[in-house]
Amino acid sequence: MAEMFSTLGTWNWLIFGFLLMALELLAPGVFMFWLGLAALLTGLVSFAINPSWQTQLLMFAIFAIAAVPAWRYFARSAGSSNLSSPFLNRRNEALIGREFTLEKPIVGGTGTVRIDDTIWRVAGPDAPAGSRVKVVRADGASLTVAAA
Repeated sequence: MAEMFSTLGTWNWLIFGFLLMALELLAPGVFMFWLGLAALLTGLVSFAINPSWQTQLLMFAIFAIAAVPAWRYFARSAGSSNLSSPFLNRRNEALIGREFTLEKPIVGGTGTVRIDDTIWRVAGPDAPAGSRVKVVRADGASLTVAAA
């Protein structure tokens, strides 16, 4: 066993790192990526200083442990990117408070309005086509409007 560790070299770490990252592609979970990154860093440092196998294992352990806070930092910053688009997957809620022109009149409480490339069903007080309405509530694919 000691002989196996004594033959550890730069190329072993680089190959091990790429294998772990390839396994991450097959079984995603963002766990093996960080271990692969630790192995790659160990291999790159080994290129420069040619440490003993004990030092290489220690470097790998330190890089792997340091990867946990790095992963948490990146996961947290990626999660906060949703704050820049709070209505992602809730497009109808983004329409509340906006004004649009009726495409078809509201007769009997229902009509339609064109918003970009989509025609939305609207509910509200009767109004002729071409009237300006303001969205006051969004419920699924239907919008409740009031006269603007």
